[in-house]
Amino acid sequence: MRDIVDDLAAWHSGGTDFAIATVVQTWNSAPRQPGASMAVSENGDVAGSVSGGCVEGAVYALAQQVLETGQPVLQTYGISDDDAVQVGLTCGGIVDIFVHPRYPELTTVFDAIRRGEPIAVASVIAGAELRGRRLVVTAASTEGTLGSPALDLSVTEQARGMLATGRTGVLRVGRDGQQRMDELAIFVESFAPAPRMLVFGAIDFAGAVARIGKFLGYHVTVCDARALFATRRRFPDVDELVVMWPHQYLDRTVVDERTVICVLTHDPKFDVPLLERALSTPAAYIGAMGSRRTHADRLQRLRQAGVGPAALARLSSPIGLDLGARTPEETAVAIAAEIIALTWGGSGTRLTGTDQAIHR
Repeated sequence: MRDIVDDLAAWHSGGTDFAIATVVQTWNSAPRQPGASMAVSENGDVAGSVSGGCVEGAVYALAQQVLETGQPVLQTYGISDDDAVQVGLTCGGIVDIFVHPRYPELTTVFDAIRRGEPIAVASVIAGAELRGRRLVVTAASTEGTLGSPALDLSVTEQARGMLATGRTGVLRVGRDGQQRMDELAIFVESFAPAPRMLVFGAIDFAGAVARIGKFLGYHVTVCDARALFATRRRFPDVDELVVMWPHQYLDRTVVDERTVICVLTHDPKFDVPLLERALSTPAAYIGAMGSRRTHADRLQRLRQAGVGPAALARLSSPIGLDLGARTPEETAVAIAAEIIALTWGGSGTRLTGTDQAIHR
């Protein structure tokens, strides 16, 4: 829902009624992941997508039904449907889509998303008379109820754990939150702050990497010790532009398991102290630009600095996948491709030469 929050907020504040359809579970090669949302207003306007086109028509009709009745609906779409040609997924996947009317707590959700504050929405998607009940959860408070204090407490604890890791998914619990029962299915949609991309070295390649990082949804920081290069004129769209020695900036910033670090300086006086620190963080990805000769020299310097084999094995250098890239833009695509492959366990090979699942 994050990608359509501006549309929803405008409808909500203007008094326009709407229904939201959200992917809550997928099987096999589904085109969109849990959390992908599409909204339909009472005026017939549409925002977002739940399948990239396969079932949008059917979901549009279902959303109109929900607008008329006010009753939430959980619907499964997939190749096993009797009417698969019209409403199935041509890729062979299966999706569960939950369609519900707008609800009062949306204002709280919109405000948190816009401020970049973590918030989760837990909704009962299967469970008789409780379907459609919701609980909005932050690190310090809750709003709404799922039906009972015991259920609220249990789901709040689990939702906060999911929110801490940015995970969205379905919980199956008993009516009082018992974790060994499955009377209720509760979809927890986490809106964690955007993951961070730290780009070190204010060169032309950094501009292209920063642009593709923004496109992929990262909160992008470009850092360089040279004020002459680290300017807003050269990097107008980044979230943060920092003039500081890279290793000093890294000492002062938060690096978590979703952070990606791209070191593009290929200058030992910047690279070695920076990578020495970066390789001790829990960052999801650490890549460094340079030739194979530069990489060999860099490894030797890092070993001399006391960096061990396990840490060095985390370093992606030379950075990026082998796409034959030459320009800054092509190189940025190669770097982004490597980050995506490591994030989702992709092989980086051509799909036409593989027979495994496209979407893991």
